[in-house]
Amino acid sequence: MSHSGRPEAVGGTGPRDPHAWNPHAHDPHAHDPRQVAVWRLRSRGCWDDAAALLAPYAEGDPVVTLQRAALLVERCMFTAAGWAEAEDALRAAEAVARTDDERGAAACERGHLAYTATVLGARDRADEARAALGRSAALLAPSAPGRPLLDFRRGLIAEHIADSPQAARAAYRRAHAGATAQGDLLLCSSTWRHLAGLALRDGELAEARHGFAESLRLREELGYLIGTAPALVALAEAEPEPEATRLRAEAARLFRLLGGHPTWLADQLTTAPAA
Repeated sequence: MSHSGRPEAVGGTGPRDPHAWNPHAHDPHAHDPRQVAVWRLRSRGCWDDAAALLAPYAEGDPVVTLQRAALLVERCMFTAAGWAEAEDALRAAEAVARTDDERGAAACERGHLAYTATVLGARDRADEARAALGRSAALLAPSAPGRPLLDFRRGLIAEHIADSPQAARAAYRRAHAGATAQGDLLLCSSTWRHLAGLALRDGELAEARHGFAESLRLREELGYLIGTAPALVALAEAEPEPEATRLRAEAARLFRLLGGHPTWLADQLTTAPAA
């Protein structure tokens, strides 16, 4: 999945970029052509092409190997397919991890794959997801760059598997604060969206509308097309008509443009008019 946009993150000889341990972090000011190409492919749902671009640099390099694995895990999340390839890539990342940060980042990615398989109904791996994220928490220091992503994913477990919105809200807030401090705009867009979802669940319509709008704004600014349709649909849930219908129509257009991804959005768009 997206990855650090710094030159050191792929094939470089300089110090490791701290964002490397959040394989989803995207630097909109990146100048490394390879990372820019990976981001553009990923943002349009071309995960296989992005992973292939990284493959020559991944062998033996824990940063790039994890980055490639994260791309393939994200493909699972959006397509509900490619599980075996993601597992293979994760095993490779786990095999080359040497430091606690590297092992903690790989464990965080494994937890996310297990969570994704569970919520998409591919296979119940909830216990594995909890265990992997717990292992990641034990390995990553509180100030580690990968900690905000870990907090976010623990919030997902709390909300969608444990059905504990209070714990989820606390985890999302920690993730949001950490992502803001790191300038990780893509993670901020996710924390805004999930905090807004909890606000909507509580009937806090204004707060929900604000959070969904911020999430959409950030995804549009970053050019994260594959994640824009879900953000549009989420905002539509908090907007009155006719704005809600307009947002769903725009989401349906993007959904078709991107080949029917994410697959789980289809049911929410069946009544959206073509536009």
